[in-house]
Amino acid sequence: MALSVPAIMKTTAARLSALYLLLFALCAVLLVFYMTSLSARMLTAQTQETINDEVLGLARAYQRGGLPVLVRVVENRSRQPGANLYLIADANGQILTGNVQSLAPGVIDTEGWTTEPFSYKRFGEGELDRLRSGTSDQTASPATGDNAAQQAEGEKGHNAIALVLRLPNQMIMLVGRDLGEPERFRAVIRRALMLALGMMGLGGLLIWFFVGRAALKRIDSVSEASRRIMGGDLSGRLPVTGAGDEFDRLSENLNSMLTRIATLNEGLKQVSDNIAHDLKTPLTRLRNRAEATLSGKHKPADYRQALEGTITESDQLIKTFNAILMISRLEAGYSSEHTNRVDLAAAVRDVVELYEPVAEEAGVSLEAEVNGAFLVDGNRELIGQALSNIVDNAIKYSIDSTSKPAVRVTLKRIHGEIRLCVADNGQGIPDDADRARATERFVRLEKSRSQPGSGLGLSLAKAVMTFHYGRLDLLPGNPGLSVVMSFPAREDH
Repeated sequence: MALSVPAIMKTTAARLSALYLLLFALCAVLLVFYMTSLSARMLTAQTQETINDEVLGLARAYQRGGLPVLVRVVENRSRQPGANLYLIADANGQILTGNVQSLAPGVIDTEGWTTEPFSYKRFGEGELDRLRSGTSDQTASPATGDNAAQQAEGEKGHNAIALVLRLPNQMIMLVGRDLGEPERFRAVIRRALMLALGMMGLGGLLIWFFVGRAALKRIDSVSEASRRIMGGDLSGRLPVTGAGDEFDRLSENLNSMLTRIATLNEGLKQVSDNIAHDLKTPLTRLRNRAEATLSGKHKPADYRQALEGTITESDQLIKTFNAILMISRLEAGYSSEHTNRVDLAAAVRDVVELYEPVAEEAGVSLEAEVNGAFLVDGNRELIGQALSNIVDNAIKYSIDSTSKPAVRVTLKRIHGEIRLCVADNGQGIPDDADRARATERFVRLEKSRSQPGSGLGLSLAKAVMTFHYGRLDLLPGNPGLSVVMSFPAREDH
């Protein structure tokens, strides 16, 4: 997939980034207008406060000496650098003194604060503008170019706000302040905010583009790995960058799922191969027995014996298939069996009691060391079947012991676990690799295969322990073998 803008816009990360950028731009614009308006209000309030202070000072001067003192104070203040606007006019609006040459019409007609900024000209501004433009009254010529712009700006004048008062003798006094400095300050704030907005917007666009591009690259790599896996390469895995973000967490979970699927597929393949190999012999025996019985003449007792042998062989095949189905159900994590509180001590006593005659007939000493109750959450039948398989194996393989054959079953609580151990003193499994293989399906380490069995006993026991969130360990007994079933103990005990 090409990393184009339309392709990037189809990604969730890019869309979220674009949405956040839009919201940010909207908030930033609102912030610019708010800050500009706030600064204007603050400067206006400060200007009005300054004018009020000036008016109070002039009022005190008027109270001290009347109009002459007021005029003298106004003239002194008008000549100071950066002075405010001062104007005293008669009742007809004729300017008598101050530093204001002209005002916009109607400014001094109403008493109080001016409703909106007005334009004005100070004394000497026209001559100053002519000096700046290089002209004089005698040599003035039609303005063109930059000179025309400067003259137009001079004729336009300045803006100000003012407080207009009526004196007791009906004369008019105006005290104001030029808005040039507040306007310049507000313009600086606006330009700074707009510049910051532009820079942040550009940064947001770049981040949005590169975030979307990086997200699209990772999605493409995941899609490519998925295509390989769907093509049959189950060993492939989704890429993990190590960033620990949601993509990595999703890839790790999917990789775990793929590992589980590969394990199940490998187990299915192994089971299929083992079934084809291990069930071929009993099926061949069934066929040969039936063919031998049908060939020639036999007595009714021979036919009965042949049918009984066929039934026995069939029962063994049915048991094998039932064990395979049970293992598959348990390893898949599903079982229709219910779990409840199980007393392992009672289960051990029942199994030992069941196998005591078998052990006695084989010349094996079978003992159990169980003290008290050991409760776990599980399935009584599954635990009993697994323990029966282990005890049966221990009895069979302890017969070749160099000393008196013995099987010992113990039940103990160790480090928060309940460990059920079945130990024999037979030849055992000395090789670590063979002990690991012994729990696989249809694996029989006995080369001669003189002992009955299908190689599913320990495999079923391992599946049962996995179902109960426990584990099955095969440990060397020196001599013999110890098979340990470790159950998590109940929290209320």
